[in-house]
Amino acid sequence: MSNPQELTQEALAAIARAQTEAEVAAIEVDYLRRKNGRLSSLLSEIGKLPPEERAALGQAANEAKRAIEAALAAKRQELEEARLADIAETEAIDITFPGPPLGRGHLHVLTQVQRQIETVLESMGYQVELGPEVETEWYNFEALNIPPGHPARENWDSFYFTPDLLLRAHTSPVQIRAMQRIKEPPIYIITPGRCYRRDAPEATRLPYFSQVEGLAVDKALTVGDMKGTLLYMIQSLYGEERKVRVRPSYFPFTEPSFEFDVTCGICAGAGCKSCRHKGWLEVGGCGMVHPQVLRNGGIDPTKWNGYAWGFGIERMAMLKHDVEDIRLFYESDLRFLEQF
Repeated sequence: MSNPQELTQEALAAIARAQTEAEVAAIEVDYLRRKNGRLSSLLSEIGKLPPEERAALGQAANEAKRAIEAALAAKRQELEEARLADIAETEAIDITFPGPPLGRGHLHVLTQVQRQIETVLESMGYQVELGPEVETEWYNFEALNIPPGHPARENWDSFYFTPDLLLRAHTSPVQIRAMQRIKEPPIYIITPGRCYRRDAPEATRLPYFSQVEGLAVDKALTVGDMKGTLLYMIQSLYGEERKVRVRPSYFPFTEPSFEFDVTCGICAGAGCKSCRHKGWLEVGGCGMVHPQVLRNGGIDPTKWNGYAWGFGIERMAMLKHDVEDIRLFYESDLRFLEQF
């Protein structure tokens, strides 16, 4: 290109043919970029011209640049107006058309198991009772026949706010509160909720966990009634092939006391690695309510008796879904949680 006028005519012709913003941008770069642009390449030879011709070439180049820039701006305005004129057709949104489905989550597996337990026991006449997670020492220990200095406090006597207030170690205090509130048996309740104990995190325990306890207070209740209730609950949750057993144990709030076991769901009681080749898996504790606990709840133990049990909901979920590590329930790993 020998002069700015011819360069300008070529640029204006290219701009007139452009149909898109991308083409306009390419023309702008081709003609007006500072390095290796067509106009800048033309001016690179200005030093070789006689002095009287340099000023004329510089003025012509500036006029060419202004003309090209004006044509580019006009073309962009033209393209924008055309887009707006056609927007009703090219970018229309049908507000009546169904949108894409929303990605929805689901209940956490522990919530699912808790609600299943509640549903089974509510069908038997039990009612759900809730209570505070921050308890007084009396409700958490002394009302449950665990006086100061009792060995049972060793692992539970923790997480204090004040000398008399602490995070509850179990949901048993709700049983005392329920007896005091209802006053007159029969009483059939379950008490689900979060508990806290001084346990180091590992595969089978955490310093925080969810528990569900049950309490039945009526006349002439027996260990057989308790075992039958627990058998019905276990078979409703895990299947009719599951068997249960109770083993003598000790808890300060029940007498007699038992450990409650369920046959392993993996080996059906034959023995495997999951159950340590015993065929049974421990679920929780149970027993007949201690007379002193009834008195502390305002119930006369000479007229009424009862049974109670307590299971960890995480433990129930582990047994139901064959989960080997309790920490998986709280790690928020979607690869684990989406299975349920």
